[in-house]
Amino acid sequence: MNWVLDNLDLIGELTLVHLQQSVIAIVIGFVLAVPLGWVAFRYRLLRSGLITVTGLLYTIPSLALLMLLPALFGYSAISPTNLIIALTIYAVAIMVRSVSDGLQSVDPAIRQASTALGYGSFRRFWAVEFPLAGPVILAGLRVTVVSTISLATVGILIGVQNLGYLFTNGLQRRIIPEVLAGVVAVVVIALILDYLLVLAGRALMPWARKPGRRDARRAQRRARRAIAPAEVAA
Repeated sequence: MNWVLDNLDLIGELTLVHLQQSVIAIVIGFVLAVPLGWVAFRYRLLRSGLITVTGLLYTIPSLALLMLLPALFGYSAISPTNLIIALTIYAVAIMVRSVSDGLQSVDPAIRQASTALGYGSFRRFWAVEFPLAGPVILAGLRVTVVSTISLATVGILIGVQNLGYLFTNGLQRRIIPEVLAGVVAVVVIALILDYLLVLAGRALMPWARKPGRRDARRAQRRARRAIAPAEVAA
């Protein structure tokens, strides 16, 4: 406990660096996964192949990928860019299937209705299909967030500073509180981002909420008020 109190500045600094690396990879991965997921949904002949290929990317060992990417593209292996690109690849591997499944969950009748109202393909996607696919996509994004934050700690093995430093340094020096501080920091970041995504989902997709007990009681009261005049008249 004393080690944690004496090194709060270090923990805070590494937490911000870790968060920055993870968020950049998540955002880029999401942006890339949306068009890829749409292609997998739109073109059935490409669906199985595209999802299989992107899914296989996640099976590549993280340390091997961190060594392979610099050899292929010629940048420094110990740069944060290397870690962010690797994390982005893993994020895309998870999100492509989620986007495709989300779009597939949209009722075809709704698509036909929007087309009948004059919606073109582009407008229909952003105004109708993408919002209705939101709950499924959000579920995949939450998994991606937790996975990315956890995987980012591997970066310390190639010299990229983040919360993984607390793991390796703590093990080497046999300072258990340092290791535990790193574990707790990673878990806290994951929980906070996951909670923020849940809040964003509730705000942006109110139609996807499950009615709670309070909502059910309100609906019952409104129903009783609507029925009461009819009973009096009878």
